[in-house]
Amino acid sequence: MKNSKIWLLLLMAFAWACSGEKTAETTTQEVVIKPYPSFNADSAYAFIQKQVDFGPRVPGTKGHQETKAWMITNLENYGWEVQTQDFQAKTYDGLTWDLTNIVASINPQASKRILLAAHWDSRRIADKDTERLNEPIDGANDGASGVGILMEIARVISSQELKPEVGIDLIFFDGEDDGEPEHANLRDNSQIWWCHGSQYWSKNKHVPNYSAYYGILVDLVGGKNARFYREGYSRQFASGILSKVWANATQLGHSGFFIQQDAPEILDDHVFVNMNAKIPMIDIIDFSPEVGFGHYHHTHRDNMEVIDTRTLQAVGETVLFTVYQE
Repeated sequence: MKNSKIWLLLLMAFAWACSGEKTAETTTQEVVIKPYPSFNADSAYAFIQKQVDFGPRVPGTKGHQETKAWMITNLENYGWEVQTQDFQAKTYDGLTWDLTNIVASINPQASKRILLAAHWDSRRIADKDTERLNEPIDGANDGASGVGILMEIARVISSQELKPEVGIDLIFFDGEDDGEPEHANLRDNSQIWWCHGSQYWSKNKHVPNYSAYYGILVDLVGGKNARFYREGYSRQFASGILSKVWANATQLGHSGFFIQQDAPEILDDHVFVNMNAKIPMIDIIDFSPEVGFGHYHHTHRDNMEVIDTRTLQAVGETVLFTVYQE
């Protein structure tokens, strides 16, 4: 029996209790918090603003190309090792898109690695809006907020003498937000038209046989009054990591953002990381079990007016704290 020693100890403790003998006084083991640097929400906000200033990051556009160049340059200047994955993907309406996943790594020789991810593209239609439905959106929260938080984490780590003890890989997935329109009358179910970047990477990793201890995906993580519930696929594939991150958020005073309540499954990049790459990954995403996504979702209201530095602070500090505790 695997737990024979544990059962023996339990039986001994029971016998001592029954005999009336006093056992040694138990002491509560103090949780040791490893030092970690500060997360700057104003800096993360500026990173989001910069992306929005480039314009919509729709593949094939000037905004998409300029954003890619800006991300790579900044990550390299921060001392991260940067790789790109160029690939093609078919869209739901028959286009062929040239896409790029961006991978940045620090402490590449470490065998224990943590994977942090976001998507960096934005949606080419405003299919939940009432006007200008066929025009691209800013995607300030849906895309840019996750990138802003990870870029700030990259900057903070590079600027500190205090480094995490584990290796960290940042993956910025492309082509996440181009699924079929909400109002589509006919749907092609021959494949999943969302999450092109994670679908590709999970089957063609940037390093052969790459693996990570766990992963955290951040998506829609900058909105005002955001609430992050325990998403369904995260519970299914990475319940232990989910519990750890939500407990860390509570310890940091962010329980008002990280809600101890279950939410439905959301099709997002973490699904393919879990299923294909076999890396347990959770999704920090603003989706309410009662109302779903925020009012701005896939509309032109997804602009800088919905971004709140308090939300950025809650998510960014929690993720940064988590990786420094490993």
